[in-house]
Amino acid sequence: MSTAPNRRAVAVILLIPLMVTLALWAFAWPAARIAPRDLPVGVAGPASAAQQLEQRFEQRDGAFDVHRFEDEAAARAAIEDRTVYGAVVATPQGPHLLTASAASPVVSQLLREAVTASVPEGAQVRATDVVAAPPGDPRGSVLGASMLPLALAGMAAGAVVTLMGLRGARAALTLVASAALAGIAITAIAHSWLGAFAGDWWTEAGALALTVLAIGSAVAGLATLFGPRGIGLGALLMVLLGNSFSGVTSAPQLLPAPVGAIGQWLPPGAGGSLLRSVAFFDGSAAGGALLTLSLWSLASLAAVLFVRRAPTPTAPAEPVREPALTG
Repeated sequence: MSTAPNRRAVAVILLIPLMVTLALWAFAWPAARIAPRDLPVGVAGPASAAQQLEQRFEQRDGAFDVHRFEDEAAARAAIEDRTVYGAVVATPQGPHLLTASAASPVVSQLLREAVTASVPEGAQVRATDVVAAPPGDPRGSVLGASMLPLALAGMAAGAVVTLMGLRGARAALTLVASAALAGIAITAIAHSWLGAFAGDWWTEAGALALTVLAIGSAVAGLATLFGPRGIGLGALLMVLLGNSFSGVTSAPQLLPAPVGAIGQWLPPGAGGSLLRSVAFFDGSAAGGALLTLSLWSLASLAAVLFVRRAPTPTAPAEPVREPALTG
């Protein structure tokens, strides 16, 4: 009796717990360790008062990256340019907190708690949301929930192109066309129906399409280079690690190091940052994410277009024997 089926059964028994453990680590560990790590914030106002605010932030060693601004106008401009997540302005009436819930509702709440805890008990902290999340999605839930469907859409496109045997220019055009339609469909739902985005409609569609293209072409490119195993590698990078390390539901600076940085080098994290920039900040600070997605797309499409894998050798067919003639 062959032992091959028994070996496959043992492999499945061991593989499933391993996959569950890896998935739990990738998703639960960063979520359980959310805390500010070099989070960019600003202080503004008279020199002596601003210095006191800066010292309060610096008491939490390594938590905040403090930027000094001359006045409230400069701090507001830095928030709108995505240089900082928020700022505290020293005024005669007390600290004035400037936040941007569109950049991260989690960071906005964290800054409110940190500033409120630093003032005398009973004192009121005036807060202004400089770049507010849209009324259709005040908590940023839609943008946070959109990354997994984007990753799955790209994963499906790359896998289907591979399994259908598409090669070269036909495969590349299929990936580009499916990504473009996916970007349009998602924008129609998130922007037009749910009202969760507030930027230019076609710019948002382009950002979403580029994200799907980067993921889908990466999966197809890895399959071109490594065969069917490349699909599994693409799922690991794009869906498991890319989605859980993206920081789109909080902020990359709230994730443990180096998870936050790694997430921004992968298409889901870069796509989330690009979409946030074009949807709420008129494209400010979109350059890094745009470059990351473009490099992934170009490199992966180049693999799909120009790499040719040798065909898998097959066993020679047995020659057909003619029946023996009798009598």
